[in-house]
Amino acid sequence: MIKTYNLTKQFEDFTALSDVSCSIPKGCIYGMVGSNGAGKSTFLRLLTGVYKADKGKIYIDDYPLYENSDIKKRICYVPDELYFLPSSSMKRMAQFYKSIYESFDMERFTSLTAQFNLNPDKNISTFSKGMKRQAAIILALSSKPDYLFFDETFDGLDPVMRNLVKGLICKDVIDNQTTSIITSHSLRELEDICDQLALLHKGGLVLENDINNLKTSQFKIQIALSDEYKADIFTPLELDIHNIKKSGSVTNMIVRGDYDTTMDKLKTLNPILIEALPLTLEEVFTFEMEALGYVFDNILD
Repeated sequence: MIKTYNLTKQFEDFTALSDVSCSIPKGCIYGMVGSNGAGKSTFLRLLTGVYKADKGKIYIDDYPLYENSDIKKRICYVPDELYFLPSSSMKRMAQFYKSIYESFDMERFTSLTAQFNLNPDKNISTFSKGMKRQAAIILALSSKPDYLFFDETFDGLDPVMRNLVKGLICKDVIDNQTTSIITSHSLRELEDICDQLALLHKGGLVLENDINNLKTSQFKIQIALSDEYKADIFTPLELDIHNIKKSGSVTNMIVRGDYDTTMDKLKTLNPILIEALPLTLEEVFTFEMEALGYVFDNILD
C-alpha cells in the first residue's frame, strides 16, 4: 500500500505539488488525470525518490520511501521522457535491468519482444517514438516489480498496442497483485482499466474516488409527464438532483444517490416516459468538478 501525507514540492518559480494526501491499495490500478503542469509527473517522481518532498511524507508498505533502497528495488518507473543507455539494444537494456532487479524475468522479456514484434538486437535509437515506448514498457513488465508507475503510458501507441499494454498491466495486477499508477491527459484512456481515479489540478488533488462508485453513484434520468408541469414538481421527492433541464414535456436531470430509490420516487408521478442512462466517466467528472466549483473544461484543455 502507498500512503502520502501532505506532499508538497516547490521549484524556484512555482509550486508543482501542494498538500497532496492519498492512499493507494495494494493490487489496484490507480489512474491520475490532469492537464500539463497539474503535478502528475512530480507526484510520480516523488514516489520513486527522484525528488525529495519539501513537505510531507511517503510510505510504501508502512516504510518511508526516500533513500530506502529496499523499497526502491521493488518499484519500476516508466517516465514520460524515456532514457536508454547510449547505442544500446533491448538485449543490452535487459541485462542492465537484470543487474538492478533480482526479479527480472528473461523468459518474459523474450516473450514480450516477440509479442510486440520488436527486434531485441536492434539499436533502440533507430526505433520510432511508439516503439521506444513499447521497449520501455516491456523492460518494466519483465522486471516484475511490486509497484509499476507509468507517466503518460499510452503516448505514441496506436490503438492495438494500447489495448495490448492495458491487458498486460491488468494481468500483472491480477496474477501478481502488482500496484500500478498510470497518469494521462485523457479520461477515456483510463476509464476501462483503472480501479481508482484521481484528478490533479494546479498541484492539488481535487477529486479521488473508486471508479465504480463514480459511475454508479449518479446517473442521467429522462422523464416525461402527461400534464403540464414546472421543474419544481420534483422538489417534494427530496432527490439529490443536479443540472436539471426541462424542454416541453421532457425533463433531463442528473441524480446522485441510490438508483432503485430514485426510480421508485419518480414513478409516483406516473410518468408516461422514464429512462435511466449511464453517464460517461467524463460526464461524471464534469458534474463532480462543477459541484466543487471548478470548470472542468478548463482543467483538461
